[in-house]
This record gives sequence, structure tokens and C-alpha cells, in this order.
Amino acid sequence: MAIDGVLLLGFGGPTPGCCERRRQCARTPGCEAECFVAGILGDNPARMGRVAEVAAHYHELGGTSPYNALTEAQSRALASELARRGHALPVACGFRHWRPWTIDGMRALADGGCREIALLVMAPHQSSVSWDWYLKHAAEAAEALGDRAPAITAVVEPWYAETGFIAANAARVRDAAAGWDAARFAAAELVFTAHAIPAPIAETSRYREQFAETAARIADALGHPRHRIAYQSAPSDSRVPWTGPDIVPTIREAAERGAREVVVQACGFLVDHTEVLYDLDVEARRAAAQAGIGFTRATCVHDHPAFIAALADGVERARTAVGA
Repeated sequence: MAIDGVLLLGFGGPTPGCCERRRQCARTPGCEAECFVAGILGDNPARMGRVAEVAAHYHELGGTSPYNALTEAQSRALASELARRGHALPVACGFRHWRPWTIDGMRALADGGCREIALLVMAPHQSSVSWDWYLKHAAEAAEALGDRAPAITAVVEPWYAETGFIAANAARVRDAAAGWDAARFAAAELVFTAHAIPAPIAETSRYREQFAETAARIADALGHPRHRIAYQSAPSDSRVPWTGPDIVPTIREAAERGAREVVVQACGFLVDHTEVLYDLDVEARRAAAQAGIGFTRATCVHDHPAFIAALADGVERARTAVGA
């Protein structure tokens, strides 16, 4: 066996043009956000209020998402880094909730002659609604392609604590605080966020522990004396609790403790897509202004060279494990 391609699995985000998933869609300009959110939450009429609520976030920021373009930039950077190391491996993107769908990415690799592929999950922390779902979608895509599908030979191991991932996040925080003196940076509250997940699911995974470890390692790399973790994007209509604390009360509590400013980074995400932009740049920033404290957001890792190198390391290890 020899791994000859990489399928990069991501969440996806709405891009211009109807996804054509819903028969009832009017297929008119602006339909993308509603179609995308309904694809995640389901077409149950009981959820339409929540669908409209989240779709409004997308419309406030232009109606579509930069997620796909930013993730595709990561895939190109990874292919370039692998080529630099002597591995001419195609890297294709496959998304769970928008085009190119997971099956499209797998088909592209098959059409390019790939027969043995590695899966690279673009989620730092593991749970059944993140990591496991991506692998499930990949298996379903392979089954749907039948004999045309390349074999899924390996899965790149989790990289939430990899040196390059930590270094890239720390570099983004330093960029956000460029020009600050040491005293100002040390006095600011450093808060890391990840996507909230249902608490019952969190109990069956290491999601919270992995997120906490990522945050602690970044703070240590920065030499910051203290940090906090918080969550974002929890639904407003859930009947079950989600992981917390939420970022908005966390900011209010920082002000109550006497903090003059907060530095926030969504290290549970990899690119600045709409959830990050709305939850942090709109809602969290508003909460900070109302609390009377400064708000600075560090960007996600994007295609930072240290992060891409960490992913390439993982692909190399996967290839070695199967004898490639």
C-alpha cells in the first residue's frame, strides 16, 4: 500500500449560488444562508426559528462565508509543503455542509488516479459531532462511489497538541498584540474559545480536555500568567445543556474582576469564518464595549507555515505507518 492522495475534511460554508440540496428552495439570490443552516439543523418546521436566527448572522455579514476559500488555501499550502518534502500528493477538500461535498473531494482524487488516500480531519478536538462525523461522511462517500472510490488507508492522528499548531496560534496572538509592552499583555485577560457541543456528548469524548490542553499550551508558549477558556455558538433553543461558559458572560465577568481588556482567540477553529466573525467580532465585541473593557481578537491559524508543517508531519507519519 502507498498513500497517493489526501482528502481534507471540513465543515463547509455557503458560497454564492444555490446548493440545490432542498427541493423547496426558491433558488433566488440570498438563499444560500438559509439552505446552509437548514442543512445543518434539519428541515423540521420546529427548527425554522433557529434556522432564521442563524441565517440572519450570515446575512449581516454578507450572506455567504469565507470558510471554503480559506480552507482551500490551507489545502494548497499543504500540497506545496508536501511537495517541498518530496511527496507529490494531491490534496482535495471535501465538506460536510456545502460544495464541494465530501463525495466530490473523493471523486476528484479518484479521477486524478489516487487509489490509497489518507483522511485529514480539519477539527482540532475530538467528539462524535466533530471528528467522528467527518469520518462517517468519508465512509459514506466511499460507499456511494463504489468501485471508483479510493481506499481509505489511513487517518491523520489528532494534532490539537502538536508543536506547530500551538506555535501558529501563539504567533497569531502575538500579531494581535503587536506593539503592546509586556505589562499590558500580562494584565490583559487571555481567553480561548471553541465551538460549544451538547454536554451529554462532551461526557463521552475528550473534547473539553483536548481544548483545555490546547489553550494551556498556547498560553504557556506566550508566557502569559493566566488564561481562561470559553465556548461559543451554542443554540438558543436547545433542550439539553451545552458546554460552557459562554464567551459573552466570560467577558462580563472579566470586567467585574477588574480587567481592563481581553484578548480572545478561537483556537477551536482554524479559519475566520462566519461563526467566528459573528460570535466574536460582533457579539463578544459588543459585550466588551457594554462592560467598558477593551477587546482584541487574534485570528485563527489559517495557513500559518507552522500549522501547515504540523499537518504535513501528520501526513508523513500516516504514510510511514502504512509503509508508504
